[in-house]
Amino acid sequence: MVEGKMDYNAVNELKAAILKKFEEHDTINLYLEDNNIERFTLDAVFIAGIFPMQHANRLNKIAMVTNRKWIHAIANFNKALIGKDMRNFTVNKRLEAISWIASD
Repeated sequence: MVEGKMDYNAVNELKAAILKKFEEHDTINLYLEDNNIERFTLDAVFIAGIFPMQHANRLNKIAMVTNRKWIHAIANFNKALIGKDMRNFTVNKRLEAISWIASD
């Protein structure tokens, strides 16, 4: 769940949490939900956009839950580049996203 301000520090904290999971697991499924993020900085969007490309071999599935169409567009661009199983969900489809990300 991502909330508050998505800036350079916040995106680096998120990256660190994911990298910590990579220490425990070869690959992971990633669930990201926009929980009323107040604002985004351009550097945070850039870092978050390239992270899946940098770690494509370690990411199995990615669920992006948000009502922001521009975030879905970035996720679709990443999906085309890295060829991973990435799906976009609106907030009202949160349970569907959780079910999908948890399945093999």
